[in-house]
Amino acid sequence: MGTELDLFHFDGDRPNFEACGQQNGFKFWCASKLMECLGYTTMGPILKAVNNAIAACATLGIPINDNFQEMNHPEHGRDWKLSRFACYMTVMNGDARNAKVAQAQAYFITMAEAFRQYVQEADGVERVLIRGEMVDREKALSGTASAHGVENYAFFQNAGYRGMYNMDLAQIRVKKAVPAGRSPLDFMGKTELAANLFRITQTDEKIRNESIRGQKPLERTAEQVGKKVRDTMISLSGTKPESLPRAPDLREVQKGIKRSAREYQKLGSPTKSAKE
Repeated sequence: MGTELDLFHFDGDRPNFEACGQQNGFKFWCASKLMECLGYTTMGPILKAVNNAIAACATLGIPINDNFQEMNHPEHGRDWKLSRFACYMTVMNGDARNAKVAQAQAYFITMAEAFRQYVQEADGVERVLIRGEMVDREKALSGTASAHGVENYAFFQNAGYRGMYNMDLAQIRVKKAVPAGRSPLDFMGKTELAANLFRITQTDEKIRNESIRGQKPLERTAEQVGKKVRDTMISLSGTKPESLPRAPDLREVQKGIKRSAREYQKLGSPTKSAKE
């Protein structure tokens, strides 16, 4: 077998990763072991990735306790028992600029057929995570706007989009080919989603901090914040928000992750011969 840091290299006909799994009620891998094999020297990056993975699973309704179990490590302190799927979700939330993380992502992506069909990149997992956070932030903004005098939320919401995209929401829907009854957010990539999340949170902050009140003043505020986000994006990347490519339907991405969870569970189940 290779060294600990070669966990995703192959030893004979199977990767070392498989040999490092432990069995105690369910097959698991320690987050601290994952930390070592990904080339990290502290638990910080792994714990952050685990927390993001748990949040993504919560958004998708994937059972947390079946995949993540907290434990203590004599050297590192807080640690986790991770199912095969939890390892996958954790790795997908890692930094792909790290060569070992990229290697691990490639290993997991090719493991389950469901992932080849639905999710080809770690971006899909991050999109699910950001979209889940946006639901909470949009609710918060709606409450703030209502408390400060917004009577027609659709007009207020449209003003924010107009500022950021230089077009109304109806025009965005046409440009992004968004089906009727669906949100444009479900067809945005990670960068575009993150920019809209920033727009929403900053609009909320500005309204509360400056105690802005009334339908029209609040619409102007939403539009002003949207325009500042737009100007920042163009300044940094040279790309207009409306020019960002349409991303695959997030519902299909979510279905793919859920299906992948089932596939990974099958991979972790004892074989008939092993039971006997």
